[in-house]
Amino acid sequence: MRRVTLTQYLIEQQREHQQIPVNLRLQIEVVARAVKAISVNVGKGAIAGVLGEAGTDNIQGEAQKQLDVVANEILLLSNEWGGHLAAMASEEMPLPYPIPNRYPKGEYLLLFDPLDGSSNIDVNISVGTIFSVLRCPEGAEADEDAFLQPGTQQVAAGYALYGPQTLLVLTVGAGVVGFTLDREFGAWVLTNPDMRIPEDTREYAINASNARFWDPAIQRYIDELVAGKEGPRGKDFNMRWVASMVADVHRLLTRGGIFMYPRDKRDPSKPGRLRLMYEANPMSMIVEQAGGAASTGHQRILDVQPDHLHQRVPVVLGSRNEVERVVRYYAEA
Repeated sequence: MRRVTLTQYLIEQQREHQQIPVNLRLQIEVVARAVKAISVNVGKGAIAGVLGEAGTDNIQGEAQKQLDVVANEILLLSNEWGGHLAAMASEEMPLPYPIPNRYPKGEYLLLFDPLDGSSNIDVNISVGTIFSVLRCPEGAEADEDAFLQPGTQQVAAGYALYGPQTLLVLTVGAGVVGFTLDREFGAWVLTNPDMRIPEDTREYAINASNARFWDPAIQRYIDELVAGKEGPRGKDFNMRWVASMVADVHRLLTRGGIFMYPRDKRDPSKPGRLRLMYEANPMSMIVEQAGGAASTGHQRILDVQPDHLHQRVPVVLGSRNEVERVVRYYAEA
């Protein structure tokens, strides 16, 4: 079997389809190298003394894990010197990270959630890294305003999943592909050349402990799924919930499903729980490129115009027919 590496795949995309410029290819490769370093730290866990709380909070007021801080630092230091970026933004930092003056600056902006699902680290459940690449507006300062672009402007998005294997799932706007890290050789090998989400599904992922806070549209939808064969859907559904967005989305990308983190009534000041720029936009680009759909319940996620760097939104994404049903229930409600 022909082994295609990440570099080879990107070069072929560049040559045959003119899909990605050289600098974007190089930028993706830098992120992929950083992911390898994060994978090593996740894999060592307690041996490296990186488990447990860091004793600090991030910009959202959430307690940081030590690996949150380590992964964030790896991504910053790996990407600041390459000359491809104008600035970076992290879920763990209040403001954009400017490229130090001693390094050349490039045309792209990198956003990332360095360690998604980090509450699962100490119990050895899969976690991941999510990233997104935008172009810096020509002639603009690489400040917060430069990052405030709708998800349709992303030129690349991806995630890494640190599980039994370390996986890298990527889109550059021409479908979705998956790579597995060959730890022996340190190479990313193409293992999923065309990832597609089935339009229909019998699996759903949602935190059911929040049911009492859901909007009527979500309550109606979940009640129908729970009713199974005896209900209006006429078939049984299974619920799966890892509480790590990367793991939950990878499952539906592999075998279909719908993932929901809807708006709820716990905190009226927060229209959603997931971050638009670091989680919802990159995952929505991946899901749409794989044939699925992604919505807030009221509009396509990729069309949301961000108004600040750490904006939160409701998220409903996955198998197209199920997402469209939820959107219809919102409209009817």
